[in-house]
Amino acid sequence: MAPGPICGQTLGWKSAGFEVGQLTWRDAEASWPQLLETGRARVHDPDSVGVVICGPGEAELSVVLFRGGWADVDFVASLDDYGSLPVSGIASVSDFETRMNQWFARVCGVCGVCGVCGVFGVCASARLCVCGGAQ
Repeated sequence: MAPGPICGQTLGWKSAGFEVGQLTWRDAEASWPQLLETGRARVHDPDSVGVVICGPGEAELSVVLFRGGWADVDFVASLDDYGSLPVSGIASVSDFETRMNQWFARVCGVCGVCGVCGVFGVCASARLCVCGGAQ
């Protein structure tokens, strides 16, 4: 499982005013129904990791990455723009990170890494980071 791209962006998302839920893990060895755990140490054989990111306004992005290179991505960008994006063929951690950034930009209207502080969270329209630096 690749929580690194999620964990690595959490500070930037929170600094930009987004709410980031706890990571949730599912254990492939658990009996049905498999419960979601928020503590990685409780999961012996992880087969998924997920997170929900909210804001601004009504925007919400829910991403669950499954072992085997696929993900369930649900989003609400606005009352008229919502849906699911079934994703497959995730080949690596960097591939997942790139896709995660694209989904986040699509739903929340934020994209880019700040050239000053290195944090993801540059405003797509103003090209400014929460630290005040320009991209």
